Amino acid sequence: MEYRKIKKSFSRRNLIYKILLFVTSVTLIVYFLPRDGKFNYQFDINKPWKYGKLIATFDFPIYKEKTVVKREQDSLMKSFQPYYQLNKDIEKEALTRLRSNYQSTLKSILPSTEYLRYIERTLKEIYAAGIVSTNDNQHLYKDSTLTIMIVSDKLANAQPTDYIYTVRKAYEHLLSADSTHFNRDILQQCALNEYIMPNLTYDSERSESAKKDLLNNYPWAKGVVVSGQKIIDRGEIISPETYDILESLRMESNKRSESLGQTDLMLAGQILFVGVLVLCFMLYLDLFRKDYYERKGSLSLLFIIIVLYNVVTAFLVSHNLFNVYIIPYAMLPIIIRIFLDSRTAFLTHVITILICSISLRFPHEFILTQLAAGLVAIFSLRELSQRSQLFRTALLVILTYAAIYFSFELMTENGLSNDFSKLNTGMYISFVINGILLLFAYPLLFLLEKTFGFTSNVTLVELSNINNDLLRQMSETVPGTFQHSMQVANLAAEAAIRIGAKSQLVRTGALYHDIGKMENPAFFTENQSGGINPHKNLSYEQSAQVVISHVTDGLKLAEKHNLPKVIKDFISTHHGRGKTKFFYISWKNEHPGEEPNEELFTYPGPNPFSKETAILMMADAVEAASRSLPEYTEESISNLVDKIIDSQVTEGYFKVCPITFKDIATVKTVFKEKLKIAYHTRISYPELKK
Repeated sequence: MEYRKIKKSFSRRNLIYKILLFVTSVTLIVYFLPRDGKFNYQFDINKPWKYGKLIATFDFPIYKEKTVVKREQDSLMKSFQPYYQLNKDIEKEALTRLRSNYQSTLKSILPSTEYLRYIERTLKEIYAAGIVSTNDNQHLYKDSTLTIMIVSDKLANAQPTDYIYTVRKAYEHLLSADSTHFNRDILQQCALNEYIMPNLTYDSERSESAKKDLLNNYPWAKGVVVSGQKIIDRGEIISPETYDILESLRMESNKRSESLGQTDLMLAGQILFVGVLVLCFMLYLDLFRKDYYERKGSLSLLFIIIVLYNVVTAFLVSHNLFNVYIIPYAMLPIIIRIFLDSRTAFLTHVITILICSISLRFPHEFILTQLAAGLVAIFSLRELSQRSQLFRTALLVILTYAAIYFSFELMTENGLSNDFSKLNTGMYISFVINGILLLFAYPLLFLLEKTFGFTSNVTLVELSNINNDLLRQMSETVPGTFQHSMQVANLAAEAAIRIGAKSQLVRTGALYHDIGKMENPAFFTENQSGGINPHKNLSYEQSAQVVISHVTDGLKLAEKHNLPKVIKDFISTHHGRGKTKFFYISWKNEHPGEEPNEELFTYPGPNPFSKETAILMMADAVEAASRSLPEYTEESISNLVDKIIDSQVTEGYFKVCPITFKDIATVKTVFKEKLKIAYHTRISYPELKK
């Protein structure tokens, strides 16, 4: 009863998690999708119009191109006259200060009153023309302003910028305006810069208003399309003029759709479209990939990748940053193929590409190009174990992109016409960049492994290197067990290849399945030497516990050395819930009529739950037993393999394992072939007669 409650609670939490994952994924994707009104035609210059005849249903202006608008507005702004406010009080204060200083200090410096009158007269001329600050003068120079409007007593008069002064220019004018009659050296002693202050202040409010009025009078349109006028027909090439008309129609349609609530309808359509595709994907997982559907790590990886690619695509399209063909979409099926399987990789790729396509201007080209590249990526990289494989895949993906796009260029109505200079080289450069970015899948695998708990073939190959610390220690501490593990790895890998299981996974698992024997090497026959057997001093129960402990000790060592969970599974399942039969049977023979404590003789398990762990259990038992055969003949080897594996099937070790009787028969055949080769009789070489 308690177990049912726990199971029901877990099932409910799992359902809530999947609902939240579905809602979150659809929300994020739809949020970033562009919604630019009901004008959903896709078109471009020098491309054929692939829809029916388009007739204008309302009058609308033909807007100028953005580059033309900017150029004309820049030209218009050159005639703009900013407004400056003239402050007359500054002039009065300067002249008053001058007269006061003349009575106190300047009289002794200046030789006559003519100098004073000259300075006053010149200052009045300068202040009448206007003095601007250095900062304002830089703005006028930067904007190439030729004339400004000076406001004085509510009247505005135009003044060329060449006639206005800066503080420095005014000072120089004071010193040199009449150098014939007035000595420059004497004037320099008067500190004339004290009487020069900017009297023109930028009037931002009046200037901005004038600028706005100027731009409001700018003609944004270069023509008008009237209702009922034909715009373009199917198959016609879109000229630059027609492109401007279509863009103008798009803008006007968007304005009208906002007022009519069309954006809400588009949003509803996007939610429905994305929701249906994501729901179909979840149904596929539930029906055909139940193990992925129930495992949060797999499910999270799949949905995060789908959402990430769609968000990035929509963002780039909305902001028009760069060509979306630079994005390495083929990395998606590569990652999923490496961690999961080919079918799931392809379907995930299809769902992602279909959703991404609704953001693009040419969806059909995008879909066909990306699907072809995804298929090539999946077929060319079945198992990633070397960096060179990824380079090969990247090259094939680039060639696929180029071939598909080149075929589109040949098929369009305005094809290349033997002029290959018309090739869109920018697209081919994007394909090359895409291939280069695809190489980053290799370092990304490590991050995904740690985040979602997967183990790639790259990691398995690294772990199977016998020079790594743990395996080298094993070869030194328990050489007999190490040799046994090597033989088991060869047997299991060959069997895995024959039945379509993961050969690299079972090979690596076989190398580590007995690492627990390093804790008590002498208690295992393959490591004993000199006839010494420590089991003679132990009871059968104690001996059984020592032997069983190599499983738990192996798991502790695996944890210590950070081995992945898939490797730990081989350690815990290679004996399943079987018994240490030697000690179990020996105990029963010595205690007839009594029943032993079964748990003392039983391995902790669990039983194998995958094809790979099942293969290892069979290979481990067969290889160990083959060493005790009195003679190695085809019949004795065949009988041994059949006896051991049939016994494992009868005892129910493979009940929860997805391995078929056909697979088991194939595994038997492989073991027999390999053992016959390993133990074949060698011919004796003849002695040379003297």
